[in-house]
Amino acid sequence: MEKLSNRVNQISESQTIAMARKSRELKAQGIDIISLSLGEPDFATPDIIKDAAKKAIDENFSYYTHVSGYLELREAICKKFKRDNGLTYTPDEIVVSTGAKQSIANAVLCLVNPGDEVIIPAPFWVSYLEILKLAEGKPVIVNTGIESDFKITAPQLEKAITSKTKLIMLSTPCNPTGSVYNKAELKALADVIAKHKDVYVLSDEIYEHINFVGGHESFAQFDFIKDRVITINGVSKGFAMTGWRGGILAGPKWIAQACDKMQGQFTSATSSITQKAMHKAMELDYDTYIKPMRDAFLKRRDLVLKGMNEIPGLKTNLPQGAFYVYPEISYYFGKKYKDYVIKNGTDLTMFLLDEAHVALVPGAAFGEDNYIRFSYATSEKNLTEALKRMKEALAKLQ
Repeated sequence: MEKLSNRVNQISESQTIAMARKSRELKAQGIDIISLSLGEPDFATPDIIKDAAKKAIDENFSYYTHVSGYLELREAICKKFKRDNGLTYTPDEIVVSTGAKQSIANAVLCLVNPGDEVIIPAPFWVSYLEILKLAEGKPVIVNTGIESDFKITAPQLEKAITSKTKLIMLSTPCNPTGSVYNKAELKALADVIAKHKDVYVLSDEIYEHINFVGGHESFAQFDFIKDRVITINGVSKGFAMTGWRGGILAGPKWIAQACDKMQGQFTSATSSITQKAMHKAMELDYDTYIKPMRDAFLKRRDLVLKGMNEIPGLKTNLPQGAFYVYPEISYYFGKKYKDYVIKNGTDLTMFLLDEAHVALVPGAAFGEDNYIRFSYATSEKNLTEALKRMKEALAKLQ
């Protein structure tokens, strides 16, 4: 649109959101669509969190708070980081935002100048690249693959760093692959970063609690680079609070202050009621409130992997966190059915939407179109039916 700014014209719509919208449109037409496109837990927010929010409403906690979140909440977040991650932060190093997406945008817009290079391992979460475009940074995409469990290695990182590198952005557990970096892998990356004093890390750890390999490893645990690590977290995934919009940024005080300044001109503080709900979430016992959801996701993962192993041509790794499977699907390239010719993951997702009525997201959204993302954040019944439909539809391709 020539009347719109170049800024908005150059960014793309989120393909996960676009596929979810397409699913809703088809459902409105009476078509039975199983939507596996959004990364949204199907669990209800725990009652204890909802009760805290209701209490806040009844007590008229409905006024502006500090832009970065009210002090007691930030203190509770500091306690959470110490308890769960062994990380020491002070309240002035914490910024609460309207979702982890805003936390990421704050950090990128505060750090990246036009022309600065930002290293992004692919596959990557859809919004990293688009947020970087708004900051006019230059993406340096480092491709990983299923063979390396979709993780960037220290030699790859070293090779990608130049005198213009400002930031590396990555997630663990990872969206879209479910890969989880262990301590040794993070330490190897940290050792590289330590040699480059002007390079910062944005570590997106929003899926921390959906981890199937034991304790979560935070990038900021390495004291020798902690002052250059920005940790992103929030309540959407681990606490089933997507609609509440509560994000967390933890980092050096000067970065937190800059993000507070930035946020003060965009949204100011996130909802005061959401903040009270987040406060309660920070205090919850993991085994009682979070582990049951995590265990359900693990059971679903195994169900999905078993189903995919029964479908010819789907090559999978073993996702160790989050709630996604990211199969490689090049086996189907060149195959046809009726008017469909499959050339890439985008073609295959449209074929599956039309023929199987299953909504997935093409790998192109995450930087590589030889894959598709399958979210198992839904019931076992839906997953079983979706896999059955996929198997039947894919068998038609010859």
